[in-house]
Amino acid sequence: MDLKTQLINEKDLRLNGCLYHKTQINFAYNSNRIEGSRLTEDQTRYIFETRSIGFKDEEAVPVDDIIETSNHFVAFDFLLDSIDEELSNEIIKTFHRILKSSTADAYKSWFRVGDWKTLANEVGGMETTLPQEVDAEMNKLNSWYNQLSNIDFENIVEYHYRFEKIHPFQDGNGRVGRLIMFRECLRNNIIPFIINERHKLFYYRGLREFNSVRAYLIDTCLSAQDRYQDWIHYFYGKTDKA
Repeated sequence: MDLKTQLINEKDLRLNGCLYHKTQINFAYNSNRIEGSRLTEDQTRYIFETRSIGFKDEEAVPVDDIIETSNHFVAFDFLLDSIDEELSNEIIKTFHRILKSSTADAYKSWFRVGDWKTLANEVGGMETTLPQEVDAEMNKLNSWYNQLSNIDFENIVEYHYRFEKIHPFQDGNGRVGRLIMFRECLRNNIIPFIINERHKLFYYRGLREFNSVRAYLIDTCLSAQDRYQDWIHYFYGKTDKA
């Protein structure tokens, strides 16, 4: 079974109740929730399935949470549409442009939607790459990655760590980074995965301590991969590759 082809076919057919459908909802919910979204999984499903909002008798949520959820659905479709292209700054910037379009950030004069940051930032209290150095560091990172002769699971996790350490965008780095991980697993015939928001503390610890204990982040991602593998078994039967 070719998982890439299967997901693309389900996307094109807009099938309900399939792995593409489940992935879209679960990925958007968890990735946005990690970054502080207040939407529930049921609300996320409602937006995906109906392309509308109407959360009767439920707590109001920020407009940006709704916009960024809808944008994540589009970003995942772009992930599938670009799956055969080598990872590049252009693809990475497109993810960011899709995710942040029409949000409140997009109307800030200093915020560059779809482009590298202009102001220095931190993540978890740690310094990141300065704005004037981002382009060179991203070129270096992509050059290292694309020159690997055989990209494996640990290469993709290491790329994610290095990407988040650069933190090239003013905001949205985590969501872009997790889309890249899913894309590159799928592109390299590796079972992809979605980090569950309930495991975000393990995920954050893995990123923070990757240089000293690589296993924290790798094991968190492997656990998420096992979960996605179970979904594949359910929808398609047992398989050992993407």
